Amino acid sequence: MGRYVFKLPDVGEGIAEAEVVAWHVAVGDQVAEDQPLADVMTDKATVELTSPVAGRVIERNGAEGDLLAIGSDLVVLETEAGAAAAPPAPKAEPKPAQPEAVVKAAPEPPPRPATSGHALAAPAVRERARALGLDLAGIAGTGPEGRVTHADLDAALTGGRILAAPSAGLAPREGVDEVKVIGLRRRIAEKMQEAKRRIPHFTYVEEVDVTELEELRAHLNRAHAEARAKLSLLPFLMRALVQALPAWPQINATFDDEAGVVHRHRPVHIGIATQTRDGLIVPVVRHAETLDLWSAAAEVARLAAAAREGKAAREDLSGSTITITSLGALGGVATTPVINHPEVAILGPNRIVERPVVRAGQVVVRKMMNLSASFDHRVVDGYDAAEFIQAVKAMLEHPATLFVG
Repeated sequence: MGRYVFKLPDVGEGIAEAEVVAWHVAVGDQVAEDQPLADVMTDKATVELTSPVAGRVIERNGAEGDLLAIGSDLVVLETEAGAAAAPPAPKAEPKPAQPEAVVKAAPEPPPRPATSGHALAAPAVRERARALGLDLAGIAGTGPEGRVTHADLDAALTGGRILAAPSAGLAPREGVDEVKVIGLRRRIAEKMQEAKRRIPHFTYVEEVDVTELEELRAHLNRAHAEARAKLSLLPFLMRALVQALPAWPQINATFDDEAGVVHRHRPVHIGIATQTRDGLIVPVVRHAETLDLWSAAAEVARLAAAAREGKAAREDLSGSTITITSLGALGGVATTPVINHPEVAILGPNRIVERPVVRAGQVVVRKMMNLSASFDHRVVDGYDAAEFIQAVKAMLEHPATLFVG
């Protein structure tokens, strides 16, 4: 018998560590060559590691959620014949990370006696006790300083001290769901925290009359229904960004705040915030300035599908210079989008609604949409941000200008 040490390989172009997000084997399992061992995550890509040899698992290092150094021992296998040599490059298949949910019953604190005379309780607890006909003085409080809590009222209801029965068919809910924050969800949390901590955000919201744009979009979709992909609002907004950004180069930028350098990008690489079952991913439409409406729509669809299926390549998930985040029909009235660090701007179109507006002294029904945008105030002044959004608004309200110049 021999021992084969499978070391954690560099699966992400020179990274220092990776997170274990799922184990597929346990100690004592017999594995075949190419059988999946574990899923690890680096940056926003999840990689499935497979066994280079057949053998029995005799050691497994790292729990799900642990960060392990590249080159450290991951799995030790007992083989028919083998040694602890470095394994060949593993077969890697991107796949979505899955958060692990653990369900526990809510812990019961040790009972503490209620204070004599006047029982301590919050006003909401007192009101509920009165509605239930419960005497607080006879209930042992388990909260701070013997305070009676809602949980104590629940205990009294089930302990025989009920003076008024609860409503028929209604029962208290018990238990706490604990979800360990690992994998993609942890990466999202860290990135959002970093963005809000490092970037002084300010948000600018403007309303846009998209009546003519929606008429053009509907006409193009009808005219090319069989030959081309269906157009949403996004390709038009992308086209407006491509047209407007050259006049405001400080907005199509990334900021290295540690070096104190703003990188103003000439190409427009647009990140498209995409909701997946595991969380938010931002695939990148590269060189949006080279794409017409249908090419942009096709690329957005391709990237969104790859992200949702966990098949987005590393180059699809990095290098954006400005981001669009849209909730479509769920877009609400206004949002305060969080900037995708190290970018300095993000745009969020909100829901399109028909509402009455005044035009030339007459009340008419128009299709209106708010456009919410956040900027890094260290790089973008409020006046410049307002001018930029007004230029985007003008193009969306007069869509013919999207194709001029």
